[in-house]
Amino acid sequence: MPKEFYTEKDIEDMVKRGILTLEVNDNVVLTELAYERASRLGMKLVRETPDNPPSAPVRPYVSQKQPAARPAAAAFNPVPPAAARPAANGGSPAAGANGVDLHQRIRNAVIARMGSQIDTNLLDVIIKRVLASTGVK
Repeated sequence: MPKEFYTEKDIEDMVKRGILTLEVNDNVVLTELAYERASRLGMKLVRETPDNPPSAPVRPYVSQKQPAARPAAAAFNPVPPAAARPAANGGSPAAGANGVDLHQRIRNAVIARMGSQIDTNLLDVIIKRVLASTGVK
């Protein structure tokens, strides 16, 4: 029997048509993006081995259960609690010098977390775009 391949577009189309369950077996292959899209859209993937994504290769040295690690979100909090509250003058917490303070705090937090694997020029562009899209210039 030939294999059926599904992409993220196929998953979106299925959800739009009301199909919310897909049986995944040896003859059904989902791309990584399709697997992620199905998860985001709430599509239930029914499969024989629930621990591996459908298109993931079997790697016994990786597939073995590892001890639970601390969640990344708990380990990384770039905004201190006091900075999360509005400033006393009613402005935003980043009001100092048009968001330059917030930009620098975010930049420092990302560099502290990621180290030398970060392109600082690209990081600056990303931070500027995010701040501009949220109304902080």
